[in-house]
Amino acid sequence: MPSEFGLIARFFTRPSPSATLGIGDDAALLKMSAGMELVVSADTLVAGTHFLHQTDPRKLGWKTLAVNVSDFAAMGARPRWAVLAITLPQADEDWLAAFADGFFECAAQYGIELVGGDTTRGPLAMSVTLLGEVPPRQALRRDAARPGDEVWVSGSLGAAALGLAALQGKVKLDANSFALCLHALETPQPRLVLGSRLRKLAHAAIDVSDGLLADLGHILERSNAGAVLHFDALPIHPALSPWRTESWAQACLLAGGDDYELCFTASPRRRTEIADLAAELGIPLTPIGHITATPGLRLLDAHGHLLDVACTGYDHFA
Repeated sequence: MPSEFGLIARFFTRPSPSATLGIGDDAALLKMSAGMELVVSADTLVAGTHFLHQTDPRKLGWKTLAVNVSDFAAMGARPRWAVLAITLPQADEDWLAAFADGFFECAAQYGIELVGGDTTRGPLAMSVTLLGEVPPRQALRRDAARPGDEVWVSGSLGAAALGLAALQGKVKLDANSFALCLHALETPQPRLVLGSRLRKLAHAAIDVSDGLLADLGHILERSNAGAVLHFDALPIHPALSPWRTESWAQACLLAGGDDYELCFTASPRRRTEIADLAAELGIPLTPIGHITATPGLRLLDAHGHLLDVACTGYDHFA
């Protein structure tokens, strides 16, 4: 059986030309671009909590890094370097090879170099620390929403949660819908380019990882504001649309999580520019409500009546 350092050398040591010192020492040495602010995020994925044990390791490798990239997208930042800590129940070389392939495929797509990390034995889990940069005072933040702002969301919502429900046998999908939803769940596509382009258009932003209502709630809490959302305006994924009126489908849409779309707020004066950006990037951007000065989040139906929503999003300790 290969040693810890043998595993690192075989599966995770790749060139890191932008680092002064990469993998192989006690710590990496990195050189920031002149005049940029450092951006750091961290995420942990745990088997049985964030993914099923039978998940394809190549797809898991992609998702392990992609969820961090999504955090950078939400801040309009550029990711550059990653540090990976992985806990393994055993040294399965075939599994590790597939995981590494997926991880480095995602890294290559978003211009990221792996510059360090750790491996240990234990229940399957992986944690990534991602480092990068953003121009000074240009990062998108959660605390900058303003009363009167429109609330927008990219793409569509609910596919990943529907895919998980299908995997768990809670709903049956046709083959095409299942493939689309499984792809959304296992290989999210962070909106990195969109995030960088929103730096001059949006006030506040967040990625939708724990569910739309929960994540928008973080913006409202940090901005000391409220919001009114219109249920019929929400961009529901086509695979989920047939069940739109079912309570479980509404939970997928509003609180399912794993969408990794961007939710952001912007002045109504920016609506034309945002529409032009959506057309340029080929990404649907949908206004779904507005920010209010009065705290609290209200969801209205087509007749303006308040909807009662029991589940707002994922909470690890709820």
